[in-house]
Amino acid sequence: MPIVKQFNFKGELIGDFEVSPDVFEAPVHVPAMHQVVVAHLANKRVGTHNTKNRGDVRGGGRKPWRQKHTGRARAGSNRSPIWVGGGVAHGPHPRDYHQKVNKKVRRLALRSALTLKVQENNLIVIDRFALSAPKTKDMISFLNAVEVVSKPLFVLHETSLPVIKSASNIPGAMVLHVDSINVYDILNHARLIATPEAVRKIEEVFGA
Repeated sequence: MPIVKQFNFKGELIGDFEVSPDVFEAPVHVPAMHQVVVAHLANKRVGTHNTKNRGDVRGGGRKPWRQKHTGRARAGSNRSPIWVGGGVAHGPHPRDYHQKVNKKVRRLALRSALTLKVQENNLIVIDRFALSAPKTKDMISFLNAVEVVSKPLFVLHETSLPVIKSASNIPGAMVLHVDSINVYDILNHARLIATPEAVRKIEEVFGA
C-alpha cells in the first residue's frame, strides 16, 4: 500500500499515512492526462472574439472609380480587405471551444496524476491547518519546514478562509476544495498538500 508523509502545521513529521492503491498506485496513462488537460484549457476559452468582414464594415456602397481606362487596378468597394479601413479576411468569429471528455477518461487521468505525485514524493498530508486568522508568515514557515519551494496546491475537505487568505499572497500557491480538484491543477503545481479528510474523500469518489 502506498505511504506518504504526514506533517503537522509546524512542519514536524508525525508519521506515515497510508493511501489507497486504487487511486494513488494506479497505472499512469499519459494520453488520458493529455486529453483532459487540453480539454480543460480549451473549455476555459471564452470564444467571444469577433472581427468585421467586408459585409459588416460601414460604407463601401459606391464603386470607387470606373472599371477601365484609369490606369489603376479595378476596384469594386473601398471596404475590400486590401484597403485601409476595409473588412478583415478570414478573421475570427464567436465560437464554442468546448471539448467533451468521457467520465471514465477523466477518472483515469485523475488517478494517473495523483499516482505521479506519490511516485515523485510530491504529495504530503497535513494533520490540520492551525490557523485561527489569516497569517501568511505562518504559512510560509510551514512550507519552508516541509521543503516546498514553489507552487503548492492545498486541497481542503472544507472551506477555510484563513487558509485561503494566508496562501493568497504566496506566488504560485492555490487552495482548492476537494470537490474541485482537477488534472490540470494537480499537474501544474509542484507539490500537493492535502488534509487526511480530503485524501479519504478522493479515495471514496475515485476508488475502484
